[in-house]
Amino acid sequence: MSKQDLHGSVNLEYYRVFCSVCECGGITAAAEALCISQPAVSQAVRQLETALGCRLFLRTSRGVKLTSEGELLLSYVRRGIDAIQDGETMLRRMKDLETGEIRIGASDMTLQFYLLPYLEQFHEQYPNIKVTVSNGPTPETLEALYQGHIDFGIVSTPFETKQAVKSLPVQEIRNVFIAGPKYAAQLKGRKLSYKELLNCPCIFLERNTSTRRFMDEFLAKRGVRLEPEFELATSEMIVQFVKRNLGIGCLMSDFASEALGNGDVFALEFDEEMPPREFCLVAAEKAWMSPAAAKLFNQLAKVTT
Repeated sequence: MSKQDLHGSVNLEYYRVFCSVCECGGITAAAEALCISQPAVSQAVRQLETALGCRLFLRTSRGVKLTSEGELLLSYVRRGIDAIQDGETMLRRMKDLETGEIRIGASDMTLQFYLLPYLEQFHEQYPNIKVTVSNGPTPETLEALYQGHIDFGIVSTPFETKQAVKSLPVQEIRNVFIAGPKYAAQLKGRKLSYKELLNCPCIFLERNTSTRRFMDEFLAKRGVRLEPEFELATSEMIVQFVKRNLGIGCLMSDFASEALGNGDVFALEFDEEMPPREFCLVAAEKAWMSPAAAKLFNQLAKVTT
């Protein structure tokens, strides 16, 4: 019998019986420990010896004694059974959410204004679950999903998907144009046309963000194409630039709420309101999720606004 045939023909249950006989010191005791009949134990030992082509036990008046081949085999079988039991234990812990890992893709915006409080709540419930958040704009999050680098993502519209992706809206958001006090006399307190922005310096996010894409598409349909004086990586920096009267900024409204509340900036009003956008949960249709990831995803999916 070749090594390949041997590996494929030996029933792993025989090794468990073999290990039990060693630990119990005899066939009868092993049968009691395993809750099976004595003939079944004897048959399992014989079949294992036949498959391996050697004697594993010597029968004595006190029970059985390992041969040198049996002693060699036992050292490996014990490690193998221990490893299997460890695997079963870890699998049980994973299913019971005592351990595990979740990989999430989210932007600064979706993390700060949607995901963070739910992560806090989940961590309180399941403190041993490791959560890894890959931070990036919507296109990067979707690419990470396609590559299988994350379990699911939280993105903002608009976006297009290349593969089978399920998408669930979870929260409505809005963009807002803001300006500093220098522009109050010119722009505050009246309904504006979006074309008036052509005469103002503008401060926007980079083009690879959903916020910028949504604004550009909305304005383009109204014949307005703006080239900003400043393109920034974060919405927080847009607020800082606007407070220093460097131009008109466009960003998701929550980023500007504190500055608006403090009177550091003001919101521009237009004759046509920009429609709302949405935060969405996204996941691959057929991809497997760990129990921990599936638990958090389902919790988030139940909380929609």
